[in-house]
Amino acid sequence: MSEQHQNLAIIGHVDHGKSTLVGRLLYETGSVPEHVIEQHREEAEEKGKGGFEFAYVMDNLAEERERGVTIDIAHQEFSTDEYDFTIVDCPGHRDFVKNMITGASQADNAVLVVAADDGVAPQTQEHVFLARTLGIDELIIGVNKMDVVDYKESTFDEVVDEVNQLLQQVQFNTDDASFIPISAFEGDNIAEPSDNTDWYDGETLLEALNDLPEPEPPTDASLRLPIQDVYTISGIGTVPVGRIETGVMNTGDDVVFQPSDVGGEVKTIEMHHEEVPKAEPGDNVGFNVRGIGKDDIRRGDVCGPADDPPKVAETFQAQIVVMQHPSVITAGYTPVFHAHTAQVACTIESIDKKMDPSSGEVAEEDPDFIQSGDAAVVTIRPQKPLSIEPSSEIPELGSFAIRDMGQTIAAGKVLEVNEK
Repeated sequence: MSEQHQNLAIIGHVDHGKSTLVGRLLYETGSVPEHVIEQHREEAEEKGKGGFEFAYVMDNLAEERERGVTIDIAHQEFSTDEYDFTIVDCPGHRDFVKNMITGASQADNAVLVVAADDGVAPQTQEHVFLARTLGIDELIIGVNKMDVVDYKESTFDEVVDEVNQLLQQVQFNTDDASFIPISAFEGDNIAEPSDNTDWYDGETLLEALNDLPEPEPPTDASLRLPIQDVYTISGIGTVPVGRIETGVMNTGDDVVFQPSDVGGEVKTIEMHHEEVPKAEPGDNVGFNVRGIGKDDIRRGDVCGPADDPPKVAETFQAQIVVMQHPSVITAGYTPVFHAHTAQVACTIESIDKKMDPSSGEVAEEDPDFIQSGDAAVVTIRPQKPLSIEPSSEIPELGSFAIRDMGQTIAAGKVLEVNEK
């Protein structure tokens, strides 16, 4: 096992082979337990799809995951020589967006899957724009289904040109993008160089993943720990639980919870049922703070140092991308904002400017409305206190999803916070 960890988003159009690719990566890195493969192999043979039908195994995994059948978390993780990867892959576009934005799975880098026989699709554009807006640094582009186009170099080159144009449109640095001709179904250029693409002399997908830059662990930022739950544990007392997003928590630290606005000294920190003297970003902890009772704090609060408390927004300005809305969004619209562990109804107070999603430049000042496909800068007023941070300062607490009518309407990141 490698020490370094990366969250990896697998993005791209739903029919371009994402789930097969995820399955292939898990399989090639030995992350799918043998018994699971065995089970599916038997099933494949029963259904007359004998031989080891790799894609069949994978589609079953993907389907189970979509149906919400619990698949052991190992299926979401795989290791290369350099990194332990957690895959932020949701076959459903909306889930992907919601997960990608609410910080539970802030991806460091992404693999964009584009089918060689189809090229750039509308969802491809949307995902690339989202990745760009949400601050993904490097893209590895897997030009998939090369087996379907007879491994033709000319087809690969056409797709590369098409994707490069798209990346330039959204101001993605194309120097930070690498293109690999692959077949997730057949396994070409995933773990081993393929004889079918003797015209390609670049890296395999696993080599490219190994070569990703290391994400900087945000330990030098101030402590920010969004609270997921608050428990009462006999013998200890009130124990808030959550994942440290940035900074370090030590026993003896003076901390404060916002927006509840209470604080005290950290008495104990517990991780995996063991007491620890300190905890760092990515650690899931339970901790006890002197003088804090169960009713003083709640889910959605953020814990931080008393001398650098989490910000509480009276209003905030944000850049948003509208993904789907049946009509138009105007000032006064009040959907639910999901930011870290908080869910708060917020009013869009003003639409300040509409951006051109392809160039990132201002397209219109003070527009009357925005609709699906638009990017805009808006001013937002939470209906009850909400702790968030500018994404330029603490990106982990600077992004959010906007949900209404049971779906993710928009995604965004916080530009500035006007505190109470």
